[in-house]
Amino acid sequence: MKNLKINKTNSLHARFLLLVVFISLILTSISCNNNEVNNQTKNKINNMNNEMNNNSVLVNKTDSEWNAQLTKDQYYVLRKKGTERPFTSKWENNYDGGIYSCVGCGNELFKSESKFDAGCGWPSFFEALDSTKIKTEIDKTLGMQRVEIMCAKCGGHLGHVFDDGPKPTGLRYCVNGVALNFLKK
Repeated sequence: MKNLKINKTNSLHARFLLLVVFISLILTSISCNNNEVNNQTKNKINNMNNEMNNNSVLVNKTDSEWNAQLTKDQYYVLRKKGTERPFTSKWENNYDGGIYSCVGCGNELFKSESKFDAGCGWPSFFEALDSTKIKTEIDKTLGMQRVEIMCAKCGGHLGHVFDDGPKPTGLRYCVNGVALNFLKK
């Protein structure tokens, strides 16, 4: 009986070790693929940033003012660069005609015509309403490199942009729904 316990323990340790190695390989692969994808995305985003108007009016509020204005979830996403859980946004399956705007400042960001189902769990758009409405920056959190998108008017974190979207842009603006308001046409 004692040998049986040792063999079971060794077998569990071996399985655990294999699982750790397997997960490490997957994460390394994802990281490598993200770097390739993001080099293409960076070029597209740099072109967009070159078109941006540097004279944008910014909404400047203190942290306590933002905290008082926004819900707990909105504050977490917009001001602390958080992410809402996937498949929880009330806008994910909304395909009514209208405009999506920043919940923090009202800056109009996306037309409903550019919204598509990416299957990722967050509202996704292939094009911003106007390139001056969104600003970007490289995000190196979570061990990968992504392109963060923010409201150009108030600086609120919206999500990220990837280069795996549909034509005509090939971009996918993956946006936290809690960061958006929707004005139906």
